[in-house]
Amino acid sequence: MAKPLPLLLLFLLFLTITTTTTSSSSSSSDKLKRMKKKKITHFTVYWHDIVSGPNPSGAMVAQAPTTNTSTTSFGLVRIIDNPLTKGPTMSSDLLGHAQGFYAFTSLESVGLFIAMNFVFTSGKYNGSTVTILGRDEIFTDVREMPVIGGSGLFRWAQGYAQARTSIVNMTTHDAVVKYDVHVMHY
Repeated sequence: MAKPLPLLLLFLLFLTITTTTTSSSSSSSDKLKRMKKKKITHFTVYWHDIVSGPNPSGAMVAQAPTTNTSTTSFGLVRIIDNPLTKGPTMSSDLLGHAQGFYAFTSLESVGLFIAMNFVFTSGKYNGSTVTILGRDEIFTDVREMPVIGGSGLFRWAQGYAQARTSIVNMTTHDAVVKYDVHVMHY
């Protein structure tokens, strides 16, 4: 016959685990219920892709054997830490950096796969990030890429970014791109 004390201890252990699991899951759902209504934020930044000169913000980290003969730079991969400014010039207020990478992934057009975080280091979004992931066909007037997440003020973010090339130097390949970003978040 089983002794009552070990059975009682097992029952109390089971009850403790069940109560802890239930209270932590209800705590999480309570937090979700207390979230504010969804907000939509629109902001504009200028993305400076500097690949020439003594202090480039992008570095080539890989290329295919055929990249140099490709008309689309197919196979080139560049890591970036591009300045984000309020206006189109580098003398404009620095808002943060775009950190990530892009790869030339099209054989037929100059199309990039781009994955980056807009990391805000000043202004009203200081300490927050927005994550953009998508295709950028750079010679198209307006390109649209999804916003797939964020942190800080942009926690639970989703939305889209529209990119428009402002300035491109065809000799140095440096470029300035205007990003209009529309983000839905809590």
